[in-house]
Amino acid sequence: MARTAVTLLLVFGLIGPVLVTAAYRLIPPPITYLMVERVFEGRGFSRQWRSLDEISPRLVRSVIAAEDAKFCTHRGFDFGAMQKALAHNERSARVRGGSTISQQTAKNVFLWPNRSYVRKGLEAYFTVLIEGLWGKRRIMEVYLNSVEWGPGVYGAQAAAMKNFGVGADRLTPAQAARLAAILPSPLKWRAAAPGPYVKRRSGRIDKAAGTIRREGMASCVLG
Repeated sequence: MARTAVTLLLVFGLIGPVLVTAAYRLIPPPITYLMVERVFEGRGFSRQWRSLDEISPRLVRSVIAAEDAKFCTHRGFDFGAMQKALAHNERSARVRGGSTISQQTAKNVFLWPNRSYVRKGLEAYFTVLIEGLWGKRRIMEVYLNSVEWGPGVYGAQAAAMKNFGVGADRLTPAQAARLAAILPSPLKWRAAAPGPYVKRRSGRIDKAAGTIRREGMASCVLG
């Protein structure tokens, strides 16, 4: 009995996640826990998978500028950003996250949205897996096709169509910056009709995306 339990633990707890992660390197990940939760909340569901070649490089650079400027240089974790987030959260009631795009992708695709130490541990495990098995370009592709961008809106194509009536490959710099600007709070903020804060934030992101382009800080994704 004990040997059977150990075998099942190895298969489902260790080997299973590796096999699933390897499969998602080639096939689009299906619906996520968060998507199912939002459907039951009555928020609807809109998602159209697009390859990275069908998504504007402007959005890639804007997302890196907004969410993870060191995306191309870290190996899944930005410990400096984590320390800054912890220090900020000790001083302020407004919680700031220190997760990288890799960590966010691991959470979005494989895990449930609620915070807990168990989930954070699993997030770290899957982050290591996708960094090793997928690489940066695939991580970005999956992220841009899975992230929540509004009530029932997932991925760059659905977000671009919903907010601006264009495909993800035709986003302007300003539109890309606005989409990146609302990522921390997509159910509250709007890219199509932004308030003063989102306008200021998107302006900063637009400028930072220019730096990302000039300094080649998205080279692991865009070449």
